Amino acid sequence: MQTHRILIVDDESSLRTALFRVLDRQGFHVITANSIREAEFLAGCSGSGAGAGGLSTPVLPASPNIPSTDQTLDLALVDLRLPDGDGIELMQRLRATHPNIHVIILTGHGSIELAVRATQHGAFHFVTKPFNMEELISIVNRALSHKSLTQENLQLRSALHRKYHFDKIIGSSDEIRKVLSMVERVADSDSTVLIMGESGTGKELIAKAIHYNSPRSSKPFVPINCGAIPGELLESELFGHIKGAFTGATANRTGRFDLARGGTLFLDEIGELSLPLQVKLLRVLQERRFEPVGSAKTHDADVRVIAATNVDLAKAVTKGQFREDLFYRLNVIPIGIPALRTRRVDIPLLLHHFVQHFNSTKNRGLTGFSQAALEILYLYPWPGNIRELENLVERLAILKGSGQVEVEDLPEHYCIDIGSGDSLQDPVEIPEGGMDFNSAVDAYENLLILQALEKTGWNRNQAAALLKLNRTTLVEKIKKKGLRPPPEVSA
Repeated sequence: MQTHRILIVDDESSLRTALFRVLDRQGFHVITANSIREAEFLAGCSGSGAGAGGLSTPVLPASPNIPSTDQTLDLALVDLRLPDGDGIELMQRLRATHPNIHVIILTGHGSIELAVRATQHGAFHFVTKPFNMEELISIVNRALSHKSLTQENLQLRSALHRKYHFDKIIGSSDEIRKVLSMVERVADSDSTVLIMGESGTGKELIAKAIHYNSPRSSKPFVPINCGAIPGELLESELFGHIKGAFTGATANRTGRFDLARGGTLFLDEIGELSLPLQVKLLRVLQERRFEPVGSAKTHDADVRVIAATNVDLAKAVTKGQFREDLFYRLNVIPIGIPALRTRRVDIPLLLHHFVQHFNSTKNRGLTGFSQAALEILYLYPWPGNIRELENLVERLAILKGSGQVEVEDLPEHYCIDIGSGDSLQDPVEIPEGGMDFNSAVDAYENLLILQALEKTGWNRNQAAALLKLNRTTLVEKIKKKGLRPPPEVSA
């Protein structure tokens, strides 16, 4: 574990020595300075090195553990009044060079005004001299724990960002590539987005991809399903309410617009919004302001709105079920998510992805799908789209547990008649609605490559030999399709 680095800045030699000894015994790496000029030099602050009296080089401390100036400082104990300036000003310079540093201000001239000033400028704590050394050590430990939690939170946000990066949305079809291209173009803007698609197509996943790749990614992503909350409660959910606003309002409530401040508000199933609420939402989008229920106080709506619907809002407008002016406000950047049956080429990739996922999360050992099972799932219409496919694979992972999924493992309603054989040479019945020839060919190519890779333990040379392809051709296809081996396989 890396040792925390602490800087002590105080012009009292005896206090510096006492603090150095106590913190050094606690296992910290401690350096000391008696002035702002010396502290800036040791901390590597830009512009340091010249101080009062025209000296170009500071006097170095007697401490033997002088750091190289490119090392990060975790904490600084800084006296408020130093011979060459103000401790709060030094704190600001230290934070400019070490953005994650925590600072504790020390002073022999304590007052409420000074404490407020120090905390307003970002100090973690304000300690008045003389102080109890044990209490100070407790404050130091709290500051370092807080710093660790802050860094962990940033790492979690970074991991969340990676989770919803564009390459985490599975698919190689032209249809999904067009969607991802649109997402990439609109993520950096602050414009309202309307995502349209059938239930289960992944509208919220696309909304998160936009948010977590936008300038608002460090702020909240707040979803709300407008169709899942009764109309009489939805206004309070969106805008909040004050105590006594209506019967049962026993306390103030923060609405989703306030919870999403600085971030993104995702309004799912926006087509279910009542006409009175449509009027209020339109006002928020126009004026960027709103009032909680029962309150005359206006709040700023600092959010990006992403809406989603599984109904045709244009038709709803013609029927008088949705306001035309709100539709145009929401439809600034429309993104249509294709149904799974229109991007069948992605079915083998999605099956492979969810097999890996549930093998890992549920400790199962599925090895894939037989050719006959894949052909059945390829021709199935998937009314529930990707959500239905994911649920199917989870069900198979739990019930079958391991091995290859065969036709008899599939629920009965998936098994439409596609011929009696289980190889690509057997006849395949074209559905009544027709099928896209190029997508069908691409899908079969995907499942053949996946089968070859799974049979050879993801050995590309052996898989290429099975398919009678050049290795470089196979590698390019694997890269283009975004195929990845299971975590337990080193390919």
